[in-house]
Amino acid sequence: MALDLYAVMPVTDFDAATAWYEKLFGAPFTFRAHDTEVVWELAEHRSIAVNQRAEHAGRTHVTIFVDDLDALVEGISARGIEPAARETYGNGVRKITYLDPDGNEIGYGGAPVADQQWLL
Repeated sequence: MALDLYAVMPVTDFDAATAWYEKLFGAPFTFRAHDTEVVWELAEHRSIAVNQRAEHAGRTHVTIFVDDLDALVEGISARGIEPAARETYGNGVRKITYLDPDGNEIGYGGAPVADQQWLL
């Protein structure tokens, strides 16, 4: 079974949010879907879009699992964004949470090394 993911982060200030997400992801957006939506393809068929939709801003939560959480967090910090929260669950899985200017949550998770075979 193929898996595609297209998550949308609704925001109030499109230009400010686009700049923030460029810092978070460490790259400019992959393509512009239309005047008020840009898209980052994080992996093949797995994308996150920023869309100006003030009425829905601040209500989205997305978690992305990566194989080197520490390196990712270090890179994001070097670009000037610090986590809002850091958690470690009982099974050893860690989650680092970032909040965009509207309060949308982007979480990055990392499994203990022995458990990484379940990552996409």
